[in-house]
Amino acid sequence: MTWREPDRGIGFVLTGVRTAVSILGIELRRSAALGAALLVLVVGVVALYVAPGRWSSGWLSLALSMREYTIFLWPIALAAGAWQGRREHQSRVGELFSATPRSRARRMLPLLGATALAIGSAYVLVTAVGGTTFVAPFHYLPPGFFGITAAGALSLAGAAWLGLGLGRLLPAAVTAPVLAVLGVLLVVFGAFVRPFWLAAVLSPMYGSLQFYAYQTIDGRVSVAFSMWMAGLALTGAVLLIAERRWLVAAVLPALVGLGLAVVIVPRAEAVTEAPIDPSAAALVCTDDAPKVCVSRVTRGVLEELTPLAREGLAILSRLPGTPAEVHEDIRQYGSGEGPSETGVVLLAVTVDKRGHLAHPASVVPRIVGSLGVTRRGSCDNRNSAVERAAAYYLLGRPPVSDVGVMPGVTGEGPELNRLAVRLWQGLRQLPEKEALARIAEVRQAVAECEDSSELLRPPAR
Repeated sequence: MTWREPDRGIGFVLTGVRTAVSILGIELRRSAALGAALLVLVVGVVALYVAPGRWSSGWLSLALSMREYTIFLWPIALAAGAWQGRREHQSRVGELFSATPRSRARRMLPLLGATALAIGSAYVLVTAVGGTTFVAPFHYLPPGFFGITAAGALSLAGAAWLGLGLGRLLPAAVTAPVLAVLGVLLVVFGAFVRPFWLAAVLSPMYGSLQFYAYQTIDGRVSVAFSMWMAGLALTGAVLLIAERRWLVAAVLPALVGLGLAVVIVPRAEAVTEAPIDPSAAALVCTDDAPKVCVSRVTRGVLEELTPLAREGLAILSRLPGTPAEVHEDIRQYGSGEGPSETGVVLLAVTVDKRGHLAHPASVVPRIVGSLGVTRRGSCDNRNSAVERAAAYYLLGRPPVSDVGVMPGVTGEGPELNRLAVRLWQGLRQLPEKEALARIAEVRQAVAECEDSSELLRPPAR
């Protein structure tokens, strides 16, 4: 007999699990949870694939893009919950159900569970669909990805629960569309309130504006935001379950959640405004020389970048004292500080929507165009025509406009390249040794932020 007790206990647990699953399945079929989840899935996938270049650089970018798209998904979840919350009122079965021996809480718990499961799973599924695009070339999966994604899924489940409660409280046909509009306003304006730490607590899309591939959302910020979302979710649950005389107490969970979030969230702007994941930004380098290094999140393009980077270094080596390594530029957005290493060419590395190196034809011109100088901030004495003429002399071809060659350059004055061509023609008239010496002077002037305008004079006519 004593040996059968554990079996009976396990059987009781399994029976309870099967019953719960059956109840959830029934609720999923009879409620609007699956329809809402399908809408979240469709809108999320469409939003991802309208601009895949925004998130194709890695898992962190995907997680942040999904949080950005909560501007659509959060209001959808809120409105779907409100539409479902008016079900009893619309069917006019409230009095019938109140006469049954089951409490309202027991009747509503399956609805709450099914709604949270369906909509939260839809968010995760959209993320998984996006992840299958680059799971092969990008092997680095940072731990922060899971926290950012979990907080996003919780926010949608919380929005749906809040909608359920508000739908029961205000069972009018216009409640759902009005809440959808209000949801958009909350998500958008909440992301731009100040100070930054308050915006990080209030809005699910805060921190999703991406400046670099290794940007993240701090784990403490995710925890604080989750507290606020959990408070809103519990408020919605109380509104859905409680008797009318207790509805005023529904605001307490939201207040408690917001209070805990405000206490927990970090105050430093370095944490709340576009922080980096140090592990994701760590450099991964080739084993052989000349060394080429990229950040861990973009290591999938290292093999494509290496021969191009080495070609650029070989061209630069015609000048004395030029760098012998190329590193991805991992300086933070808006920072003028350079890396701790010296003697390297810094190169911005981007990934296209297929997970490959973006703009490969620009790699060699960018490396040679830098003349091997890492600029640490702006320099008022730069002369672009002189630098272009020097670079294209090393490249062995006439200067061309940066438009269509350099990423992000959309226009320039026609006189700039005409002057660069004249200076380049003057260099070609000189003996190679003298031309390289003058280019070395240009490089030195660029490094010291001095005026280089007179270092390559066009020939007199």
